[in-house]
Amino acid sequence: MIYPIIGLGHPTLRKIAQPIDKDYPELDKLIADMYETMYAADGVGLAAPQIDLNIRVVVIGFRPYDEATDTYGPESEEHTFINPEILEFVGEKEYFNEGCLSVPGIHEDVLRTEGVRVRWYDEKWQLHEEELHGMLARVAQHEIDHLEGKVFTDRLSALRKTMIKRKISDVVAGRFRTSYRMKMNKK
Repeated sequence: MIYPIIGLGHPTLRKIAQPIDKDYPELDKLIADMYETMYAADGVGLAAPQIDLNIRVVVIGFRPYDEATDTYGPESEEHTFINPEILEFVGEKEYFNEGCLSVPGIHEDVLRTEGVRVRWYDEKWQLHEEELHGMLARVAQHEIDHLEGKVFTDRLSALRKTMIKRKISDVVAGRFRTSYRMKMNKK
């Protein structure tokens, strides 16, 4: 099932998501649906609040890029994070251009650390604690921000936010086009 993506301005995106346990109903189906939704929207990550579920579940999937050969791998690496928690930010901070399915049409350079130490459960409820680097670390930080009620535009400088204020207002008002279904806040 492909869910509509919640757009900026919807209150669910600003709530702190709640942890779940092994008994969460139909969790396997939800995770499969989240991957389907993410891929249908050409995303690389999706947090449950983006589909209007206030729970701590994230899916990430992208084809790995090999700088040496300047090619992408044939298959996506998929990572499911249940109840993820950032334990430590690692390495230097660097800018990378980010976008978000919940904030369509806006792409900005965001400063984040190159690595991050994260603790989470996978879909089989195996506990992991790892230091992530590169694209996986970047996407994990972005998606875990969603679980904390934050979007990437919150991390922009005051000047940059002022410069894109109109674009943000257009997103909140629903004045944009996407190739995927969205659900906006109906005040």
